[in-house]
Amino acid sequence: MSLEITISDAIKDAMRAKDKVALDALRAVKSQILLLKTEAKGAEVSAEQEIAILQRMIKQRKDSYDQFTAQNRSDLAEVEEAQSKVIEGYLPQQMSSEELETAMKEIIATTGATSAKDLGKVMGMASKNLAGKSDGKSISDMAKKLLS
Repeated sequence: MSLEITISDAIKDAMRAKDKVALDALRAVKSQILLLKTEAKGAEVSAEQEIAILQRMIKQRKDSYDQFTAQNRSDLAEVEEAQSKVIEGYLPQQMSSEELETAMKEIIATTGATSAKDLGKVMGMASKNLAGKSDGKSISDMAKKLLS
């Protein structure tokens, strides 16, 4: 089932439950998917593109949460955090740090990287292979740790 259909069903459920936070988050996701479809001129949206949308939206909400927290706006920060948790529920299962480390070691061996100078090669392959399974910051941090 496509993410768009899943989100549409979840929006209906959120309306019935009168869950405003979930409803706002899900409507934002649906909006981004429809925008992507419009830009692609009706072409099918791939699962990778859907995952990228979800990750970008979660990152935006986490950034907003940090800004609101810094400004002592806990009321707005709580909304952003709640929405990011709703959106995270539609991402594939995330890798644990041990699984990420194992995958990164394989990628480093495949690329032949030996030092931090090879970070670009490793990140390029890791971002493609681990898309949706881990966020970019975790991948980057693990790559730096293993290459140093």
